Amino acid sequence: MRRGLLLPLTLIPTAALVLVLPLMVHGCSCGHDFDFHLISWMEASAQFRAGVWHPAWAFSPAWNAGEPRFVFYPPMSWTWGALLGMALPWGAVPIVFTGLVLFAAGLAMYWLARELDAARPAAVIAAVVYMANPYMIFTAYERTAYAELLAAAWMPLLLAAILRERVSVLRVAVPVALLWLTNAPAAVMGCYALALLAMVRLIWMWRGTSLRRCVELAGQVASGVAMGIGLAAFYVVPAAYEQRWVQITMATVEGMRIGDNFLFHHTSDAAHDEVLRTASLIAVVMLGVGAVLIGIAAFVQTKAADEAQVADLRYGAPDLRTRNYETRKRAVLSLALLAMVIGVLLTPLSALVWRVLPEMTFLQFPWRLTAVLAAAVCGALALAFRAIRISSGWLSLGSLLIAMAMGWPVVHQFRQECDDEDTVSARLGVFESKAGTDATDEYTTGEADNDALLHADPPFWLAKDADAQPVQGAAGPIPMHFGVDADDAEILVLKLREYPAWVVRVNGVETEDRVERADGLIAFPVTAGHSQIDVAYRMTRDRELGDGLSIVALCGMGGLMGVGWFRGRSRIIES
Repeated sequence: MRRGLLLPLTLIPTAALVLVLPLMVHGCSCGHDFDFHLISWMEASAQFRAGVWHPAWAFSPAWNAGEPRFVFYPPMSWTWGALLGMALPWGAVPIVFTGLVLFAAGLAMYWLARELDAARPAAVIAAVVYMANPYMIFTAYERTAYAELLAAAWMPLLLAAILRERVSVLRVAVPVALLWLTNAPAAVMGCYALALLAMVRLIWMWRGTSLRRCVELAGQVASGVAMGIGLAAFYVVPAAYEQRWVQITMATVEGMRIGDNFLFHHTSDAAHDEVLRTASLIAVVMLGVGAVLIGIAAFVQTKAADEAQVADLRYGAPDLRTRNYETRKRAVLSLALLAMVIGVLLTPLSALVWRVLPEMTFLQFPWRLTAVLAAAVCGALALAFRAIRISSGWLSLGSLLIAMAMGWPVVHQFRQECDDEDTVSARLGVFESKAGTDATDEYTTGEADNDALLHADPPFWLAKDADAQPVQGAAGPIPMHFGVDADDAEILVLKLREYPAWVVRVNGVETEDRVERADGLIAFPVTAGHSQIDVAYRMTRDRELGDGLSIVALCGMGGLMGVGWFRGRSRIIES
């Protein structure tokens, strides 16, 4: 290991440990999305153990009727959680997950700061501030939105890809793919931020370079985005196509719409307004801090410009400091414009933009853009204090003090106590009991009514008519293979939501003769006597297409890496 990396690789995980120490002492924070993610992790872990490594259907939601949760929710966060659950006690998984994500976020911000030519001490400080910024802690502790938290680890990589001196297809593709595989709203925000910064860079280049170089840059960025989405196509294509099979518009009902969530907006829901007020305060504070840091960074770069001009006169040609100055100057302008645009998007002045731009309405909360703002503000911090010099001892002490001073007060404010029924052990007991859990409205299939769905239905039952309720039996998920004996021609009802990917065979013959029910369960007629029922989730064409595109993109990525390696070897041999 290079000696220069030893200190950041020690301080950044130590700062992450400081920030999760309250969880280690007081237990998990049962925030807004805690139960959703925990059940997703347990469900995915159970399927991994059963050998299903690419799950689509979650069986326990909707009281064991299930939902296609894993089709629509990106796989990165629930895969991490599931794998941790296979290696650790479930009570430790949310804590370890949070610590690992904060560590990854710190490393990503350190990378961005170094790409902006910040010295190692400035890069470490920027990394620790990014990990401990109030929006990060708000997401980790009050919202426990673990996928959004993980997406924050990739956002600095996206900014680094477009702000660095040389843009490459691979450097753009990797964070784009990671964002789409982690959190769809964050991916939408990231792609729009990337487009804005690419436009700034193109305009900057247009002033002093050839049209050919501008076209090359535009091609690299577009190719990187296309490759990134291609790498994530195994998730993106099914999630986009299969929206027509679920009630996806439930994600943007009243209270979840853009217009209901601009800064300091008021609704009829007091709890919602309290969250909005907190998010609004964080966004306003970060906009103010960002303005100050960008101003300092601009002053520092102006001073650096004078030094660069002196160097040019001394050596007779632009040296490395001049080129680095141009990169930093462009970065300051880019971050300033990005912060300004985000500030406008958080207010009703931008209502038309939210309605016109594709997929923007599914962000639900404009204040989610604070995740991008946090990365921009910490990038400005690195630029403002890029040349700071400090000893290792003082840097270590300062990093820990920053983590404690920034993190612990807001942790105390945002941590949510768990009710007895919401603890990890309680939720694990519910999951292992096969009693089922709540449905997710936007993943409810077809026209099914969740209010019509009974909680304690058995896995299957015979009925004289489609809407008949079962006699009392043990609740649980549907078995994939079972037999039934009917005295007469009857209707067999499965505790399984109707979905086009499900294939049901009766005595080896696929049945498409369905009987509609208000609760959306699969129901079909069977004849008198014994019937063997086989249920399977088939690979739909959209999933096959997505998998194929990801394989093609992965091959393209491998090809680019191979070309880069070959060229590097050729340069070494020539030298």
